[in-house]
Amino acid sequence: MNRIFWITALIAFINSLSFTILIPIIYLYGKQFGLNDFQTSLLFSTYSIAQFFATPVIGKLSDRFGRKPLLIISLAGTVIANTIAGTATTASLLFLARFLDGITGGNASVAQAVISDVTSQKDRAQAFGIYGAAMGLGFVLGPATSLVAQQISLGTAFLVSGAVALIAMLMTIFLLPETLKNKSPKATNIFDLGLDNLIKGFAMPGIGILLFINFCTGTTFTMFTYAFQPYFIKVLEQNNQSLTLLFLTFGTLGVIMQTWGVSVLRRKFNVVKILFLGLFVRSLSFMLMPVWPSITYFVVVSILFALFNALVQPMISTLISLNAQPQDQGTALGLNASYLSISNGIGPVIAGIIVQQSQPITYGYPLYLAGILTFLVLALAIATRKKYSVAI
Repeated sequence: MNRIFWITALIAFINSLSFTILIPIIYLYGKQFGLNDFQTSLLFSTYSIAQFFATPVIGKLSDRFGRKPLLIISLAGTVIANTIAGTATTASLLFLARFLDGITGGNASVAQAVISDVTSQKDRAQAFGIYGAAMGLGFVLGPATSLVAQQISLGTAFLVSGAVALIAMLMTIFLLPETLKNKSPKATNIFDLGLDNLIKGFAMPGIGILLFINFCTGTTFTMFTYAFQPYFIKVLEQNNQSLTLLFLTFGTLGVIMQTWGVSVLRRKFNVVKILFLGLFVRSLSFMLMPVWPSITYFVVVSILFALFNALVQPMISTLISLNAQPQDQGTALGLNASYLSISNGIGPVIAGIIVQQSQPITYGYPLYLAGILTFLVLALAIATRKKYSVAI
């Protein structure tokens, strides 16, 4: 891996840290402004919906104008948005901040396009694995940083998040060179900027089926991330500190697998087979978790899950990158991030509806459903593998 790749991975880590600082506080911060539960949930959906529409546009613009300027603009949006949120005096300003953060939140897809620009095809799976590990490390340290910032106020956590994003922006300006060699033709209207691809994306040869697979995996994963928390606390009778420790375990094991594990597996298996392995173990883990209400059993299954779940996203990103033309990397990866973003708003709703109708003894139902649906996604991935494995 070259210097540019490692700079990009570091920027991705800092960006992930900025994002995950906010995860524990958005709900509580909304409550401070007098929002009810439904209104607070809109803070999440406002961000996700804005990001859904904006990410392919940012990806397309990065193919036209270059990676560096779009990455700077995207990170600047996060800095401004979190500064507004951290100093907001009304709920409307908070919603404006979440919308602005979402509408400029395409930096992940641009960073992935940079990695595609600077790595060879044979090294790309390992590169995306390391990139995923950098993001995962941010998910480990972000909540811990948030806890420190909350000692002052919840708004301070937003300001710290903005400051962290500012560091990533300055690194991009001064350390990251432009990596795009061949720019795509100039856009003539707004639909040429990628909005039409939100509809046409699923029909793109070799890429469309991967976008759909990733949308489905994102939905089932966010079903899990919502549902396992009430199960962990109410059924297994654990506390918030134990839950935080489990999150740290997920992140740490994910980092290990995405750095060392991907490298080892790539010596024996191709990208498609590693994806199948990750999906199979994820599905099995979801269905095993609620079988026996024992904390020891749950932790053992969770360790198995954390290791192999970490393979899924890097392998899908790798396959999309390998199937896309060099001048379309930003567009394809932007679409991937966009569909993944909207799936983040669907999974928790499905799990929430089930949990709301359940007694504590049946909090495992969404986990069973997530497992079954993930197995169906695996079956789809196997059945359609000839459409996207031609570039391997």
